[in-house]
Amino acid sequence: MQIPRMANMMANGETPEILFWVGCAGSFDQRAQKITKAFATILNKVGINYAILGKEESCTGDPARRAGNEFLFQMMAYNNIQILNGYEVKKIVTACPHCFNIFKNEYPVLGGSYEVMHHTTFLQQLINEGRIKLKEGGSFKGKKITYHDSCYLGRANNIYEAPRKVLELLDAQLIEMKRCKSKGLCCGAGGAQMFKEEEKGTTRVNFERSEEAIKTGADIIAAACPFCNTMLSDGVKNKEKEDSVKVMDVAELIAMEME
Repeated sequence: MQIPRMANMMANGETPEILFWVGCAGSFDQRAQKITKAFATILNKVGINYAILGKEESCTGDPARRAGNEFLFQMMAYNNIQILNGYEVKKIVTACPHCFNIFKNEYPVLGGSYEVMHHTTFLQQLINEGRIKLKEGGSFKGKKITYHDSCYLGRANNIYEAPRKVLELLDAQLIEMKRCKSKGLCCGAGGAQMFKEEEKGTTRVNFERSEEAIKTGADIIAAACPFCNTMLSDGVKNKEKEDSVKVMDVAELIAMEME
């Protein structure tokens, strides 16, 4: 894929409309790389003028801060802010709620103020503007989809409608889990738990959440976070349901159905 980089664009005297922040998962995790490609495919098809930082992008420092290493977080954040401000970045779109949350709510105090959007909100905007056109008689017609609310998107930032509005476009049947929206259950990876072993208990959080999703009878569990995607996929595998239940990002579903 031909993905424009910020440094090249600036060298040519061009300014992108948005910076697509890929994030650690989207860059290095093989499963999350597919989400990155799907979102980039949508941006290309719609003709959005965007760029990524490429090798200049480093972790936002979110896991460091959540795990209590404030010193490491501030070092990472200042480094990112220097690069972003150096390129005079105004608008950031990311497919990771963790990156979204920290840029939106915690970077401004350190001197990094940007317009930050999660990719589901950006997709909803493109749909409202009529820029995303889906194929006739899509492959999701009659399928059941349940959506899992990511903590950092839902409770932390009150974004519940955008992902659901995007999914409605697929002409599938959207079924909610008992615990959804502000009552949604965490997938088990938030707050840097993704990077450590869980404490002892009777079951794993992601097993419980995946079971709730499977019980809805959904063919697809839609997520909007690479961490949630990993945890729910593991939960589905634990139930040996990976052949009948697919865990997919909202962007992947849209990219599959676009004209």
